[in-house]
Amino acid sequence: MWTYAKAGVDIEKEAAVVKALREGLRGVGGVGEGHFAGLIELPFAEDYLLALTCDGVGSKILVAQKLGKFDTIGIDCIAMNVNDIICVGAKPIAFVDYLAMERLDEEIAKEIAKGLQRGAELAGVRILGGETATLPELINGIDLSGACVGYVRKDRIVSGEKIEERDVVIGLESSGIHSNGLTLARKVIESAGLSYEDDFPYGNKTIGEELLTPTRIYVKDILKLLSKCEVHGLAHITGGGVLKLLRLTRLTGKDLGFELDEPLEPQPIFTFLQELGEISDEEMYKTFNMGMGFAVVVPESEEQRARKIVGGKVVGRVVKGKEVRVCGVRIVG
Repeated sequence: MWTYAKAGVDIEKEAAVVKALREGLRGVGGVGEGHFAGLIELPFAEDYLLALTCDGVGSKILVAQKLGKFDTIGIDCIAMNVNDIICVGAKPIAFVDYLAMERLDEEIAKEIAKGLQRGAELAGVRILGGETATLPELINGIDLSGACVGYVRKDRIVSGEKIEERDVVIGLESSGIHSNGLTLARKVIESAGLSYEDDFPYGNKTIGEELLTPTRIYVKDILKLLSKCEVHGLAHITGGGVLKLLRLTRLTGKDLGFELDEPLEPQPIFTFLQELGEISDEEMYKTFNMGMGFAVVVPESEEQRARKIVGGKVVGRVVKGKEVRVCGVRIVG
């Protein structure tokens, strides 16, 4: 039976490392430290805050390398950053990328650029430039990451502080596995003796092509929602799965959690991985997005209006207790 920790990624240890970093940097943080994006005051614009994120594509790149297909990972790189930045109510405006290569390869760079350009178009941001490094003794293959900047009015920040018991959680569908949990996915597939070129049993793609489905970008839908509705919380469901929701209430110190009794139906890739790796429901929901790439928390009175704008489905509600339950199963980090 496979777990994320057995595959080499220990979420609890990652949390401990993040805590150690924050303690070492105490006193230099910005507004709302610990949220999906960092916020800092602007001395020349008192009513606004600058929002910043930094993230990468992760081990999804290893699948791209196996297939020699690099034209979509740029979308993932943009998505991982802009989807975080909108979680605080900010509008992303600019992006810079960082491409590290074991050996310089112009053709790979051109393919990566296609994805970056497409991601920027979907997110409505401008790519201002970036950095390229040749690191033959440090990395094997390539690595791609980036940083995004945005802005938000102080009176429009979505911090989670307004979340209340019985608020509605609306789940927005993911496009698939997105760009998290790939270490576990790869271990499951490789240990079963399968190849990324093998046919995926659901549909007309190979396993590798299914894994490379680009991360959905939620920027335009969420910005429209913020202009029309009262929103109490926004969560990008990435590494840690549905436990990402707890970031919204832990930061405020409230004794609140989430009961997801009608989750979105996971795409076939998740069924495939769970059966192949004999992975428990709990492990699946704390590793993968399981069909829900983004979550919106709104008051009951805003449910219908919000769903008209962003679609999705009501997957659950805010409840007492600092935990997440999916169909009665307690998801523990």
